[in-house]
Amino acid sequence: MTEDPLVLTLPFMEGHYLADLLGEYLQVVNDPASSSDDAVSRLTPDIYPDDREASAAFRDAVHDDLLERRRHDAHVVLATLRPFTDDTAEGAARAHHDVHLGDTEIAAWMRTLSAVRLIMAERLGVATTDSHDPDDQRFGVYDWLGYRLDQIVMLADARDDDAAS
Repeated sequence: MTEDPLVLTLPFMEGHYLADLLGEYLQVVNDPASSSDDAVSRLTPDIYPDDREASAAFRDAVHDDLLERRRHDAHVVLATLRPFTDDTAEGAARAHHDVHLGDTEIAAWMRTLSAVRLIMAERLGVATTDSHDPDDQRFGVYDWLGYRLDQIVMLADARDDDAAS
């Protein structure tokens, strides 16, 4: 990895919407009842699927820490989205903003977008690629997050390849 920042250019409305979506994500993850939510459980998967007791012991040991890391990552992403949270700016709907991401922010973005997609996949019933219907409009946000995640991975790879040259 390199310390050269990755620059992600986002339209104002997209960044604003993503910040709102992350607020909703944090509400779900912060909800005390989330420990019984199947969607949140996807964020803390069974490490030993064939051994219920070992999985339960592992989950008891790390569940809170894993969710705390998810919350921390989401707050890192939200910090990078601050320019998008002021919708009073003139022409905000048309404006694009550059988001500068260092290694810490890149990792947080990738983990957070993946986590939000996991929750959405559970809510939408996506278990395999066959269960994803691209013509179903409910998958629009899910697909958009996948697009942004893929873009960040490609930009980070290109940045790292340039640094290695």
